[in-house]
Amino acid sequence: MKAMILAAGRGERMRPLTDHNPKPLLQAGGKPLIQYHIERLAAAGIRDLVINHAHLGEQIEQALDDGARFGVRIRYSPEARALETGGGIFKALPLLGPEPFLVVNGDVWTDIDLGAPHLAEGDLAHLVLVDNPTHNPKGDFRLTGTRVHPDGSPRLTFSGIGLYRPELFAGCEAGAFPLAPLLRTAMADGRVGGQHHRGRWLDIGTPERLAELDRDLSQGVLPPG
Repeated sequence: MKAMILAAGRGERMRPLTDHNPKPLLQAGGKPLIQYHIERLAAAGIRDLVINHAHLGEQIEQALDDGARFGVRIRYSPEARALETGGGIFKALPLLGPEPFLVVNGDVWTDIDLGAPHLAEGDLAHLVLVDNPTHNPKGDFRLTGTRVHPDGSPRLTFSGIGLYRPELFAGCEAGAFPLAPLLRTAMADGRVGGQHHRGRWLDIGTPERLAELDRDLSQGVLPPG
């Protein structure tokens, strides 16, 4: 299976840290945020990776190169301007191929086993959901058993980690567009599964959260990788 790491965001909320550094290369616990994903993917046996980028993307390519030193193969999907989640994945489909693939947001940290999510037969997507953080108290989707629903309560928060079939993007056109409407349509058709990850997960969306993660990793409160 192939995996894609989403790394094209501008990181406006992280400014001024992201004025001269792409958000995925910001460091916590002594290494770039994106390196944690690469190492977890390699540990899960997923070694064929695609990374999209836009803002200061050349720095990402220079830092990671072809991925050989991490035991993976990295190909890049550059975007002249960030295409949002849906548009970024759609542009990268030729690199991801015809089989289901894993997508991970580049600006989260988690202890999940990235080899654990499983896409059921007939489903277009499988989402990893987590407990609602303080910055998203109402959550995103409802999980009943292993089925994800667009409405109802209680809700959980989408972690930014999902398995997708290329068919989810059937009919899409090149350009910037969000992923959520595609997921909601598939949910309405009963074709989205999910799981509740009860381990550690952090959305590194502000300098304060980055500092918190750096402190916890450096002090051994969180596992190092």
